Amino acid sequence: MGVSMETPAAMGDMDVRNQPKNDELDHMNLEVDEKQDFTPAYQQDAFGNEEFAEVKYKVLRWWQCGLLMVAETVSLGVLSLPAAIAAMGFVPSVIVLIGLGMITTYTGFIMGQMKLRYPQITTMADAGEVIAGKFGREFIGAAWSIFFVFIMASHLLTFTVAMNTITNHGTCTVVFGIVGMIISFICTLPRTLEKMSWLSIVSFVSILSAVLITMIALGIEKPGAGLIAVANTNLYHGFTAVTNIVFAFCSHGAFFGLMAELRNPRDFTKSLCLLQGIDISLYLITAVVIYRYAGDGVTSPALGSASPLISKIAYGIALPTIVIAGVINGHVAVKYIYVRIFRGTDRMHKRDAIAIGSWIGIALTMWVLAWIIASAIPVFSNLLSLITALFASWFSFGFPSILWMHMNKGVYFSSPRKITLTVVNLIIIGIACALCGMGLWVSGKAIHDDPSSASFSCANNA
Repeated sequence: MGVSMETPAAMGDMDVRNQPKNDELDHMNLEVDEKQDFTPAYQQDAFGNEEFAEVKYKVLRWWQCGLLMVAETVSLGVLSLPAAIAAMGFVPSVIVLIGLGMITTYTGFIMGQMKLRYPQITTMADAGEVIAGKFGREFIGAAWSIFFVFIMASHLLTFTVAMNTITNHGTCTVVFGIVGMIISFICTLPRTLEKMSWLSIVSFVSILSAVLITMIALGIEKPGAGLIAVANTNLYHGFTAVTNIVFAFCSHGAFFGLMAELRNPRDFTKSLCLLQGIDISLYLITAVVIYRYAGDGVTSPALGSASPLISKIAYGIALPTIVIAGVINGHVAVKYIYVRIFRGTDRMHKRDAIAIGSWIGIALTMWVLAWIIASAIPVFSNLLSLITALFASWFSFGFPSILWMHMNKGVYFSSPRKITLTVVNLIIIGIACALCGMGLWVSGKAIHDDPSSASFSCANNA
């Protein structure tokens, strides 16, 4: 079936001389000729020819990429799910969790297609340029950068909760936040993701062990056993729970950056399947078991639901993933700005003072901004709701479907299959709008009403 190619203006003023006249690709099946270029060589990726480079980026294997995605995704999100079930009820929560997992698998797949069709895409901003020119690049790039700073902030906030729990509020919460910021900044200094792929294994083992300890302890103690009936909820609390579930699947912002460092971008589908298989299974088990035994006494983050001693042990074991997952997100955000500055120059692959100093300066600036946000919104679930409403609703749901609409422009109704997919993607865009609008309402109300949300406070937030 024919797919009309966009004009140069619609594709961000890209040179389209090398594009085929008749695009016979079925983009949903990824039937793309490996030897066929859609863009000139100088635009094919951000890193260029790395044969003789000092610093090489395109070295990730698919399983390393998958583990990085798991470390980035299965971290803070899983800790908010048991409380989400408590707020929304057992059956509705399970349905929403599985449904959102399926949708985000599909939207991640769309992003993989987009990367194959436009090899120059390294970030969401690049994708924005393809569909809306320079304005799209600047608008999406700014929103995407802010999104990652908020994600980094959520990890710093969780670090303060963990340290307050472990030390019985041993010092001012602001001090714990500064310590977390310094540790995260230092860990962000390596410039390639390959060096972090091994840390991702540590991160996953860390969060899995912490969750298992919490589940086993709650299974023995059974402080709220039997309380899995339908929750007595309302629109405000129910939708807050939905936003916390959405946050557990909001890793799409980093996908283009991870694809850009794959040896073979076609392997991304395998990485995505590894991620979604692990996170959906772990989310279901964790959310159901912890809520089953903690009942209405479940906390967010969930590691505080067990006894004080077990909570301290669990948080201590979870510290690596709290730091590492934040660092991976921070690395992707820093690299966007770094690549934006030095793209097309040999500075990308140098280890001189300017290259190293620039990376350090960008990383420090972004982590300081993240610390400010974490200190200003010191309640975990409230910060997650705000992030979901402003950013995750679009980067994990709406924007990928907009990319699908762009890739299939002119053939929306060319076959029953295309009609179905067009309807599906329009529904996903509608879901993004609902998450954004309603999410802003519930997060704003929560931040306003919460008596414990004093900004830059030394108070215990555990």
